[in-house]
Amino acid sequence: MHMMIGYRQLLQAGAISLLLTAPAFSEARADAVTEWNERAGEIVVNAGIGPLPAERVLAMVQTSVYEAVNAITQRYPASDLKLEAASGASVEATVAAANHTTLRTLVPSQGAVIDRIYQAVLVTIAEGEARTNGVAVGEKAAAAILKRRTNDGAAAGESYRPYTNAGTYVPTVIPEVPQWRYRQPWLMASPAQFRPGPPPDLTSESWARDYDEVKSLGEKNSTHRTAEQTEIARFWEEVMPPIYHGIVRSVANAPGRDITRNARLFAAVTQASDDALIAVFDAKYHYGFWRPVTAIRNGDIDGNDATTREESWVPFIDTPMHPEYPCAHCITSGVVGTILQAEIGNELTPVLTTTSNAAGGVSRSWTTIDEFMQEVPNARLYDGVHYRNSARVGTEMGKQIAGLAIEKYRLTHK
Repeated sequence: MHMMIGYRQLLQAGAISLLLTAPAFSEARADAVTEWNERAGEIVVNAGIGPLPAERVLAMVQTSVYEAVNAITQRYPASDLKLEAASGASVEATVAAANHTTLRTLVPSQGAVIDRIYQAVLVTIAEGEARTNGVAVGEKAAAAILKRRTNDGAAAGESYRPYTNAGTYVPTVIPEVPQWRYRQPWLMASPAQFRPGPPPDLTSESWARDYDEVKSLGEKNSTHRTAEQTEIARFWEEVMPPIYHGIVRSVANAPGRDITRNARLFAAVTQASDDALIAVFDAKYHYGFWRPVTAIRNGDIDGNDATTREESWVPFIDTPMHPEYPCAHCITSGVVGTILQAEIGNELTPVLTTTSNAAGGVSRSWTTIDEFMQEVPNARLYDGVHYRNSARVGTEMGKQIAGLAIEKYRLTHK
């Protein structure tokens, strides 16, 4: 692992000019799709729009990019978007235009940065018909996706009703996006398509086992959690989508990849990840299951003699403001890992690397996809915010949703 400065730290230091004046792209990188994916991730992080809206934005961005690129290369069957074939147009220009149009519309607070990057890219592409046509294709693809997703439910207001008795005080912070479960999915037939069965019965042995595990390993000052487990917990405190996109880029930047294949991969990952968050929030608010901090401080009322209350227990990280079951990080890692396994098959897995702003810009690496997929559920337990069963259920949901993307995009390692 190595250290690097995250964009949040740069912003706090007043160094936004570094982003505006630095070259937009590095010639050593694989292609325009991966370069723009990295920039788009930085843009949504800096915009401060939150992880779920950011996932939605990036799904729309990457879908626009794929549709535009494939309209030019015609490598894969055309979608129902029915963009006019545009062979001979500049792929680099179309990727830039699709990103610019989508991001400019969805993240207007970052308009100056988006425009600066876009212009810096365009001047590197020779003027002429190829560039003009490439820009036109990218803009048309973005406009079509924006129109299609305008009424997907993301703009609906929340109307969460706190559980209480008349006159009784309860904490006054509204939970995170309870309305997200009503959004229109990309791949699923409905938000509840993969809704799991209920969490364990509170009188069961499995509940007592999960309770004791998170109580021991997830406590803020746990003496049972190892130094390595603490590093893992801190790393996966990061909730913004770029932490997963770095792993996808590890595959996309491997030798021998082509730009349309990479565009397809990012479209599949982001659509499935966006659907995964719709599905997991459907289940979270359907079951309304308590977080470890609530359960452990009320361990004497769960009807299970094997659980012992700890009145001042606190988790390693701040508890997210939404119900516990299932694990959202786990559903996303299940999506990403399963799609990558389908994409590369038995090909030699490149070293997977990504960076966590929440951990101060630290990077972590894995030599196999399975290793990465196993670490994320463990991390959320070490964080003290999830139970083992919730992590398992979330991962399985992610795999099921990934299957829809694999089928839609015909992902194979060929």
